[in-house]
Amino acid sequence: QVQLVESGGGLAQAGNSLRLSCAVSGRTFITLAMAWFRQASRKEREFVAAISWSGGSTYYADSVKGRFTISRDNARNTTYLQMNSLKPEDTAVYYCAAVRNTAQLVGKGAYEYDHWGQGTQVTVSS
Repeated sequence: QVQLVESGGGLAQAGNSLRLSCAVSGRTFITLAMAWFRQASRKEREFVAAISWSGGSTYYADSVKGRFTISRDNARNTTYLQMNSLKPEDTAVYYCAAVRNTAQLVGKGAYEYDHWGQGTQVTVSS
């Protein structure tokens, strides 16, 4: 059973930065593609960023491109989301997701991921 535990959320002012972490246990981390999704109040869950098992391929939603960076440390079984230049519209619960995938092509749909964390709240004030 794969377990994902997010951390690093909180309150930030617009323009500042936060870094989210997602620690993975229960399966060989290197076989997993990882992604971050977010869900704002009264909105559907949306894709934020994804990274292939090797870290060689990364994907971003247009709304965060150039501001957010996804990365992974396979030695620590952890994936990260560095969020810079935060905006109030980035306020949401952020979810880490994983799926067994050893290809370089990674999906952007929530339905493509098998395992999910509990979520961490990010609130950006103006």
